[in-house]
Amino acid sequence: MKPDAATPGTDRTRDELNLAPRFTEHDAVRLNRMFRGSSTQEMLEAVIGDRLAGDLAVVSSFGAESAVLLHLVASVDPKVPVLFLDTGKHFAETLAYRDSLVERLGLNLVVLTPDPAELAKKDETGLRWSYDPDGCCEIRKVRPLEKALTEYDASFTGRKAFQSSTRANLPRFEVDNSDAQGRLKINPLIDWDASQIEAHFIAHDLPRHPLIAQGYPSIGCSPCTSQVLPGEDPRSGRWKGWDKTECGIHKPGEEPFL
Repeated sequence: MKPDAATPGTDRTRDELNLAPRFTEHDAVRLNRMFRGSSTQEMLEAVIGDRLAGDLAVVSSFGAESAVLLHLVASVDPKVPVLFLDTGKHFAETLAYRDSLVERLGLNLVVLTPDPAELAKKDETGLRWSYDPDGCCEIRKVRPLEKALTEYDASFTGRKAFQSSTRANLPRFEVDNSDAQGRLKINPLIDWDASQIEAHFIAHDLPRHPLIAQGYPSIGCSPCTSQVLPGEDPRSGRWKGWDKTECGIHKPGEEPFL
C-alpha cells in the first residue's frame, strides 16, 4: 500500500499534487493471493481490523441484496461509513428500507447528493434519464461518489459474479482505474451465489427489500428499473431498452487482476 500523503487543508487532488497512487495492480494481485481460500468473514476481519486497505467505506444502494454485505461489515465494525447516493429518483420503498437497515444494524450512514447547481444546469426538468441515462447517472451518481471517495483509500462493493456477464470474472480486490488516485475496490461477495445470499438472509433474519416480492431482483432508480421475468438475468430490468448495464460507478470494460 502506498502511504497517503495528501496535504491537509487543500482541495487539490492527488493527481494535481503529483502523489503516488494509494494502490497499484501489484497490490491488488498480492491481496487476492493473500486471501485465496479465505472465507469472506476472515477477509473482512483482516482488511477492516488490521487496516490492510487504509481508510474504508461501503458503497451501498440499499437494494435487493444489500443487507448481506452491510450485515457482514457491521458485524466487524459498525463505524465503517456506508455511502448512499440519494439521486432524487429512488423508489420510496428503497428509502424506507435504507432507514430500517440503518436502525437495525447500527450503520454509520453517509448520504451523498448531486450538486444542485449542476442539476439546475444539466437536468432542470428532471427528465434526463428518459433521453440520456448515461448523463443522468453521471450527474446523480458518478460525480457525487467520486468526490466523496477522495477521502477514502478503498471501498467495498456488493457486486457478485452471478448477477450479470459483466461481473462474471471480477476478483475480490481490484484497483479503480477511473482516476489516478489508485483506490481499491473490494468485492467481498463476488464468489457468492444466490443460494448463499438467501441462506445468509435466513440465518440472520435480515429484512427483505419490499420490491423483491413484486418482481424486482435488482433495484436502482425508479425510472430506470423494471420488473424481471422468471429466468431472466437479475439485472435485465435495469435500463431496459438501452445499451447500458452499469451506472458508471463500475466500468464493465475494466480488466480484472487475478
